[in-house]
Amino acid sequence: MRRAPLYLAAIMVALCSAAPFLWSLVTAFKQNRDLYNPDNNPFLYNRPPTPDHITYLFTNASFGTFAWNTLWVGVLVVGITLLLGLPAAYALARLDRPWAGWFGIAIFLVYLVPPSLLFLSLSRIVVAAGLQDSTWSLVLIYPTITIPVSIWLLIGFLKAVPRDIEEQAMVDGYSRLGAFWRAVVPLTFPGIVAVIVFAFTLTASEFIYALAFVSPSSEKVISTGVPTELIRGDVFFWQSLQAATVLVALPIAFVFNLFLDRFITGFTQGAVKG
Repeated sequence: MRRAPLYLAAIMVALCSAAPFLWSLVTAFKQNRDLYNPDNNPFLYNRPPTPDHITYLFTNASFGTFAWNTLWVGVLVVGITLLLGLPAAYALARLDRPWAGWFGIAIFLVYLVPPSLLFLSLSRIVVAAGLQDSTWSLVLIYPTITIPVSIWLLIGFLKAVPRDIEEQAMVDGYSRLGAFWRAVVPLTFPGIVAVIVFAFTLTASEFIYALAFVSPSSEKVISTGVPTELIRGDVFFWQSLQAATVLVALPIAFVFNLFLDRFITGFTQGAVKG
């Protein structure tokens, strides 16, 4: 009974946190006459629910194309981030140089530069590469955001791995690369999960570069395709917008909660240690 107020407070916080998502879920199935009547309860169906707005999302708004573009761009960005960030972080974590720590901090400071300041220089790179109005431009640009944070995160995590583990692996016959892959990478898995979640979430939510570099509807990702297709002047396809919110949030929330413990471990150990 002494813990009852604590549990009650936790339940109230959970309900308040879930309220926007629940409202979006209810709104996605509401009829127009139900939604736009101010006398109706926004959390209840005052008229029978309808799936028409979700159907409209796939048949008239190219949501499937946006989702596919977001998926493959996110997977490629995550792959590039790990391919470049993990070896760079390992090198900086193992370098016996006085400037290694400062260099790692300098790499992280790149992430703090506002995207609006980098827009002109990155647009020149996109044009020079011939990737304007192509989703591939996002694959080129997004790693410039994800790699610095990933290196900073993994440096702290790799410093927590004792050198003896690699040395023992090399004594057993592995090369340094083999020792890194077979002995160090499995121990840094929580940090790798944190990098994967961070990179993919940022890729799926980034708006400025996706809006500036990609114009054709067939090349857009969810962050720009949904609002540009479902907001036409002063006409808002509100239920379809909320349906898109739910459909994007559900798989990301599922994967996030699946690896929640490892994600938290990766961020806390990577940020505190080293």
